[in-house]
Amino acid sequence: MRYDLNLLPIFVALMEERSVTRAAERVGMTQPALSNALARLRTMLQDPLFVRERYGIQPTPIALELAPVIAEALAKLDDAVLGQQEFDPATAERVLTIAPNGYVEFVLMPAIVAKLREVAPGIKLHLTPYGNDLVETGVISGTTALVLGRIVDPPDNLVVQHVMDEGLSCIVRADHPQIGDSMTRDQFERLKHVNVVPPGRMRAGLFQAMAQRQLKRDVAISVTNFFAVAEMVAVTDYCATLPNLICRRLAHDPRLRVLAAPVDLGTFPIEMAWHLRYRHDPSHRWLRSLIGEVAASLRVERDRHS
Repeated sequence: MRYDLNLLPIFVALMEERSVTRAAERVGMTQPALSNALARLRTMLQDPLFVRERYGIQPTPIALELAPVIAEALAKLDDAVLGQQEFDPATAERVLTIAPNGYVEFVLMPAIVAKLREVAPGIKLHLTPYGNDLVETGVISGTTALVLGRIVDPPDNLVVQHVMDEGLSCIVRADHPQIGDSMTRDQFERLKHVNVVPPGRMRAGLFQAMAQRQLKRDVAISVTNFFAVAEMVAVTDYCATLPNLICRRLAHDPRLRVLAAPVDLGTFPIEMAWHLRYRHDPSHRWLRSLIGEVAASLRVERDRHS
């Protein structure tokens, strides 16, 4: 039997989006055109494949059985085609979409952009919000090239690579009336705190570390990004517990002082993840390598000053 390979990416989009409208947007088709393609898919595969429900569409048992086979076939085809392509970063011109969490955007992205300007001036980055989960980043559907941050419960179609580990320190205002050159556990627990609320389940790291060490924290205010913390701490007697590399940046502010946490809060991982279809893409492999190099240089700098 002859198969129309052009229909298979549409099948994958429908499986992952569970919505005809979102699948059409993803593959760049109008909704009527995608509905026509779905009709041809149903004829070709001899099954309804998707049934309408109140909130979108749901795959049939046959569609669920075919999904991993089709995804693997497309991945192998991508590998075969992309593996033959060459990539020259010095002359390449393209836009790559990345979803960094707040930490990565504050610490890693400026160094990544500076490196790109130096070695690949034609490569432009589009940053998209990390969102509440991996689906919102676009990495699961493949519309986003990379997600950078803490990867929780990745699906089977994502490849996850460890980038670095990071620890935690505290910041207070430089002339804090109660805190000297160090902070005790009792002082930490009596202070009011500024909390940075990460998206979704990302908040588990610090919360779990404190719970495991039975360290209490009286949160006076929660903010959504690291940029707001310095101003909050500088004009109050509050404390904030932040990643070490962010504390190093804020230490340049004469209004602030960085202190070791009163207990060892351990480390948390920074990871990157990408869709299987990008596994052998030369430009994607090059970008992943560049990010690894930037992270390694930041680790060396951090460890040298710790």
